[in-house]
Amino acid sequence: MDEFTVVPLIQQLRVGAYIMKQRFKGVAKYPLVLMLEPLFRCNLACPGCGKIDYPDDILNKRLSVADCIQAVEECGAPIVSIPGGEPLIHRDIAEIVREIIARKRFVYLCTNALLLEKKIDQFEPSPYLTFSIHLDGLGEEHDRAVDQPGVFEIATRAIKKARDRGFRVNINSTLFNNADPANMAAFFDHVMALGVEGITISPGYAYERAPNQQHFLSRQKTKQLFRDVFELGKGKGWRFSQSSLFLDFLAGNQDYQCTPWGNPTRNVFGWQRPCYLLAEGYAESFGALMDETKWDDYGTGRYEKCADCMVHCGYEATAVNDTVASPLKALKVFLKGPRIDGAMAAEPSLANQRPAEYVFESHVQKALGDLHEEAEARAGPGINQTDAA
Repeated sequence: MDEFTVVPLIQQLRVGAYIMKQRFKGVAKYPLVLMLEPLFRCNLACPGCGKIDYPDDILNKRLSVADCIQAVEECGAPIVSIPGGEPLIHRDIAEIVREIIARKRFVYLCTNALLLEKKIDQFEPSPYLTFSIHLDGLGEEHDRAVDQPGVFEIATRAIKKARDRGFRVNINSTLFNNADPANMAAFFDHVMALGVEGITISPGYAYERAPNQQHFLSRQKTKQLFRDVFELGKGKGWRFSQSSLFLDFLAGNQDYQCTPWGNPTRNVFGWQRPCYLLAEGYAESFGALMDETKWDDYGTGRYEKCADCMVHCGYEATAVNDTVASPLKALKVFLKGPRIDGAMAAEPSLANQRPAEYVFESHVQKALGDLHEEAEARAGPGINQTDAA
């Protein structure tokens, strides 16, 4: 099997040195990727998305350039992923990216590519910048996933333009339980032919607010789906922008627990607890997030909302740390590819998981209250009509 992971050498070296530094210092919990969400507003309304179901006052809120850079420096992670919402809607996104790159962080700008052709002149090619373009399949399949016709064609055109300009381009794909392995194999063949550097793949997370709750995968179905896809990839030369051990985990061969602090999230509410996928509280600083979050309360077997999760933002950090700890095991998987037959790793027991807590509405109401107070403070004291007369 000749599929392999592809990460720029400079990024491998920087991340490896960063991890060794943390271990040398005796730091047990440290971030690898900052998930920087400068806004929630999007120009699509994907049925499987749980990130855009907010009132307009919140959807209109933005992190400033200063907010973003403070988060980057406060967190210290060597990689910054900028999801959303749709980041290219943010009027200062190019400046945010430039400032992060100036600090020698690797930026993955996640976009649906609808605005990329229009805004590409605002960016400069750099080994520190990768456009990570969301595609979930070929043609109508992707358009159906994002609930808008013509998006696949626009995204494909944007990929070609970005590659012609010398930019690094990845595609990121989310798989649901209606994914057909043969169709996914044809899709991966197609994007490789477009010249993208790599593919980021992950099963979808069952967001409680997502409009479509029918197509999220269980862990068992996730493992079998990825085994079927990887089997069809034999001899294809697919390139994945993820660690070989994370791919092996998706195929059911590793019994990892998630590392939620590996990909901390900063968004318009603050530092999100406990991870990018779950919003169950917010901290005012990165230090408070790391020190005060009850990390052991989360993860498969511990919390109902985590039961079926195998998403990269929870488990990639675990796989990367395992790669550093067990380089020979990682090398074996890198050379041979994930195992696609035989027994799968045992699943964690769900018998003692605590029940889900539903706190979305309370966070929204608090945020709206804060916005109202900010607006009143900016307006200043009102004028008494009698006094004015």
